Amino acid sequence: MQWSSSLSGLFPMVIALVAGAVVPFQAASNAALGRALGHPLWATLSSLAVSVLVIVPLMVLLRVPAPALGAAAQGPAWWWLGGVAGVVYITAALVLTPKLGAASFIVSVIAGQMLASLLIDHYGLMGLTPKPAGAWRIVGILLILVGMVVVQMNRSPAAHASGPAPSGGWR
Repeated sequence: MQWSSSLSGLFPMVIALVAGAVVPFQAASNAALGRALGHPLWATLSSLAVSVLVIVPLMVLLRVPAPALGAAAQGPAWWWLGGVAGVVYITAALVLTPKLGAASFIVSVIAGQMLASLLIDHYGLMGLTPKPAGAWRIVGILLILVGMVVVQMNRSPAAHASGPAPSGGWR
């Protein structure tokens, strides 16, 4: 492998690393917002509204052309699952992060992502080219699952105390 080709693949990985690093902050901030607003779904809605307030000016600034809504409407229904997945993830993050802690929640999320990703790749789901789940990929997933269990085992007894119930009664 040439040095330049290995560096060209490094930049997207660094961006992905940074994107992954902000996820625990998202989970923790949404959890605090949920407590302040009195219900996790208000925090989910607020988080998504802030996303809209950030992306619209960015799209205007970058002069993103209008979408081809007709073509998107003709596509398979699973094209629209990203929005549903966003609501599920954000709500789970803000409810579970205070209970599990950021590290335990995120390692569980990563394990779930890797299991689902392996299946998506193996079967070529959602329009992706199939990439068979060979032995090494399965071993890698098993190591992630073992890591998830180890992180959970390392929780101190204090981590199980979640403090007083926030207003609205949800925990």
